[in-house]
Amino acid sequence: MTGAEMVVQALRDNGVKHLFGYPGGAVLPIYDELFQQDDVHHILVRHEQGAGHAAEGYARSTGKAGVMLVTSGPGATNAVTALQDALMDSIPLVCITGQVPTALIGSDAFQECDTVGITRPCTKHNWLVKDVNDLAGVLHEAFVVATTGRPGPVVVDVPKDVQFATGIYTPPQTAPRVSYHPQVDGDMEAIKAAVELMAEAKRPVIYSGGGVVNSGAEASQLLRELVDLTGFPITSTLMGLGAYPASGKNWLGMLGMHGAYEANMAMHDCDVMLCIGARFDDRITGRIDAFSPHSRKIHIDIDPSSINKNVHVDVPIIGDVGRVLEDMVRLWRATARADKKALYPWWEQIARWRARDSFAYAANKDVIMPQFAIERLYEATKGRDTFITTEVGQHQMWAAQFYGFEKPNRWMTSGGLGTMGYGLPAALGVQIAHPDSLVIDIAGDASVQMTIQEMSSAVQHNAPIKIFILNNQYMGMVRQWQQLLHGNRLSHSYTEAMPDFVKLAEAYGCHGIRCDKPDELDDAIAEMISVKKPVLFDCRVAALANCFPMIPSGKAHNEMLLPDEATDEAVANAIDAKGRELV
Repeated sequence: MTGAEMVVQALRDNGVKHLFGYPGGAVLPIYDELFQQDDVHHILVRHEQGAGHAAEGYARSTGKAGVMLVTSGPGATNAVTALQDALMDSIPLVCITGQVPTALIGSDAFQECDTVGITRPCTKHNWLVKDVNDLAGVLHEAFVVATTGRPGPVVVDVPKDVQFATGIYTPPQTAPRVSYHPQVDGDMEAIKAAVELMAEAKRPVIYSGGGVVNSGAEASQLLRELVDLTGFPITSTLMGLGAYPASGKNWLGMLGMHGAYEANMAMHDCDVMLCIGARFDDRITGRIDAFSPHSRKIHIDIDPSSINKNVHVDVPIIGDVGRVLEDMVRLWRATARADKKALYPWWEQIARWRARDSFAYAANKDVIMPQFAIERLYEATKGRDTFITTEVGQHQMWAAQFYGFEKPNRWMTSGGLGTMGYGLPAALGVQIAHPDSLVIDIAGDASVQMTIQEMSSAVQHNAPIKIFILNNQYMGMVRQWQQLLHGNRLSHSYTEAMPDFVKLAEAYGCHGIRCDKPDELDDAIAEMISVKKPVLFDCRVAALANCFPMIPSGKAHNEMLLPDEATDEAVANAIDAKGRELV
């Protein structure tokens, strides 16, 4: 086969049905092969960053690797943001890039860049293939590396002459296997120690993360079983929402900087913390030296480098979340002596924290409050198998707070990198994977404009994504920090010269809706859902609403600002000089 034929055959052999990409000179041989087959459906995007985010949405909603194809030089560099986003959120992504012919590498040829060098820090692994006989094996290895262990992005850089060259294709089962062999089974002695520690707990909490979702549906089911068996309260990171149902009786809500008061206080005051598939990032821990100071910590993670990286733990367990939870549930059934009644005082304390109603907001009959908009969207879609993506900012946090997720893989957001512009192309990827499902991007008026051109892709590929824009005329989260930390000096956070989103929708061939009255919102949402084409919904919300509760940077969980405490004086007292530096 030629190298180009090998690429397409490797996609087939690795079960790839959809590919997101943008053609260019250095990948034309591959595109020529794609043209001559029907097994792999190519989705043409309008920007390579969009291809990456669409592949991320596809991967996050299916549990399979997302695949993208871009050309050399600017094609590869435009993909870097999506690669780093996938790396930080552990999303399996295979990125195939074109490269100038091998004889020209290093000569500053047209559209040349050091793709391997540029992407080394933002991928799990990458390859430059200089021999066509290595190409098939490298591509098969790329899928293995991307999808096993802690998932992540990989890059395969293929020079143009390698695409033209002829060599021997090796199928996956006979291809040289990668030496990467992640540990999937947890140490049984460590699991026993964890179960014993949990059985003695008086104030326990389970802290789950995106690793539970990545491990598969069975892991989420085992997590629910463990919660039922133990009676422990459970909270989750932004990336872990849906692994345990929001309607579950033990659910505390999301934790972290904009998490629920009861979740953060339970984390701070617990005596045993079971961390499952999360990595103790700064948005969760607050000030490290004040993070859950009196607890003994158990950490389950497949990535050894995550253990003791940010927070010291007492019982580390390296392994796949699903496998470890299976062992833990079996051991608990066989040996645990815990009495759920012993947890009553702890639940009573949690109830007192919950009574603070940390997500409360002032209702308004004249102006749509953003929290109200999410609540009405949730009510309109509850009971349907809905997939939600988001951009990044206040709207993202309000979506996490007010939209209840009952299943895993229904929530796609940029957690670690916080990439504005993620949600719209991610929604495209989700819709391609689930053509008959309702897919909604909860967006901000600033974020959505970063990748708005992908509406054209949605129209071309008949993907009826719904873009629900909470339009407050500001870069909302930037404006909130400027108000709270910088004397209300709103430096360049007011988004002037905004487009008319309804007319923009019409220009793209979509359906446009505008709503600015609370009593008309339900009907407008119903219209959005009923339209069988892409929709831009301009939901005009209160311009200066702030997202609370909030842990100021540099503060601990028990130093949260609640809505009724978020006065200028309280903020000034709550945030010290170190906190200012950390923003």
